[in-house]
Amino acid sequence: MNNTSVSPDKDFICSDDIRHHFSMAMSAMYQNEVPLYGDLVDLVSDVNAEVLTTHPDIKSQLLHTGEIERLSMERHGAIRLGTAAELSMMRRLFAVMGMHPVGYYDLAPAGVPVHSTAFRALDSHSLHKSPFRVFTSLLRLDLIADENLQQEATATLAQRQIFTAGVIELIEIFEAQGGLTTEQAEQFVQEALETFRWHDKTPVAKALYQRLLNQHPLVADVVGFKGPHINHLTPRTLDIDAVQQGMQARGIPSKAIIEGPPRRACPILLRQTSFKALQEAVGFKVANNSDASHEEYEQGHHTARFGEIEQRGVALTQKGRVLYDELLAAARRQLGATPNEDNAAQYNQILAEVFTAFPDDYQTLHEEELAYFYYQLTDSTLDSEDGQALLAAILTRDDLNKLPNAKLTALINDEVLRIEPIVYEDFLPVSAAGIFQSNLQEAQPSQYDGYSSQQNFERDLGAAIYDEMALYEAMQAQSLEQCLSSVSV
Repeated sequence: MNNTSVSPDKDFICSDDIRHHFSMAMSAMYQNEVPLYGDLVDLVSDVNAEVLTTHPDIKSQLLHTGEIERLSMERHGAIRLGTAAELSMMRRLFAVMGMHPVGYYDLAPAGVPVHSTAFRALDSHSLHKSPFRVFTSLLRLDLIADENLQQEATATLAQRQIFTAGVIELIEIFEAQGGLTTEQAEQFVQEALETFRWHDKTPVAKALYQRLLNQHPLVADVVGFKGPHINHLTPRTLDIDAVQQGMQARGIPSKAIIEGPPRRACPILLRQTSFKALQEAVGFKVANNSDASHEEYEQGHHTARFGEIEQRGVALTQKGRVLYDELLAAARRQLGATPNEDNAAQYNQILAEVFTAFPDDYQTLHEEELAYFYYQLTDSTLDSEDGQALLAAILTRDDLNKLPNAKLTALINDEVLRIEPIVYEDFLPVSAAGIFQSNLQEAQPSQYDGYSSQQNFERDLGAAIYDEMALYEAMQAQSLEQCLSSVSV
């Protein structure tokens, strides 16, 4: 695995630090652009403080996994790109910050004409230093049914440049010398921010914007603007239901449905909600303006940017994901409609009932190999020669990679090892589509049948996508290696 957090030269600032500084600068910029997001961050901070005070077991778990230190810095963002060239350069920009494409998400079957990946750090060390990730979508222009509109959209996107000359130069310097100096890194953060900044004047006429909007609101959001303004940032909460109630109590307009699994004693994967997207004033370029030296704009509105909240649980194995997908699909079939504000209570009840089939304690999740865990030595093992001897007798380097789950379970039952959940760092396509649809102006449920593939996305990206399952397996195996290296063999 390529660990970009290691500085290749003592004069270079490590990519983890660049990512951290960028995420903080992005958060400050977004709070300035969308003040309601600052209110959301305050609410999440209050809820997290209450959970840590009243639930010592959760605090202990976060201490054991090292997540307590990164909880307040937890952010993810989302952007939407229009062309393969933009996606490829964005990959190079994120690489400067130690962020790499992980996972492939096709949202077209859920009615959103994009496919996506998430740029993030790859290993536990880098994730603990800065867990910032960006869900990055590429618009599927081929799904625009109107050929004339598709051509106009393509031509419009071809005329824009979303990256500053300065950030491109710094990306090339990073690639040539293997890192950036402190001064270069500071300049990079400021130049990179410009790509994600909001522009209230558009390069398209209002009539074209309306045609794009009629095709799909997300098409208008991508094609109709100068750049991929960050459309939301996301703090991490330890109790998303409390945040949902808190938004309503504080007058923050919240989404009706919490996307993802139901509330559980042992959270799994990812639950998401948001405050509803804001209607923002924009100026549409006046077409056929006779005075080329003076651009004229027609006032209008656009709705796309919002504030999201996430609660993250344990990462599931392939077996666990299959069960999750089956249960989620069963709940939606039973509801017989797309979850919305009118059927929210009914859907939540169905979801809770259906998911009783998914084990809700970490021990069973481990025994049935449904989730990924860190293995750690218990305090009694660290303090006991007998415990270390038992562990050393069972864990040998020869059979470590093929150690039966039953042996690990026995060590856990004997309190030689303990397990702590590996937090899910990625996304869920159905949940992402649900968030997008609920925050797009006049969005209507739809479905696209056009062909898409990870291979095509990787071609446009200019690189292979990392398999998130392989990354979690590596994190789990590494924790076992660390246990072994801590005892005498």
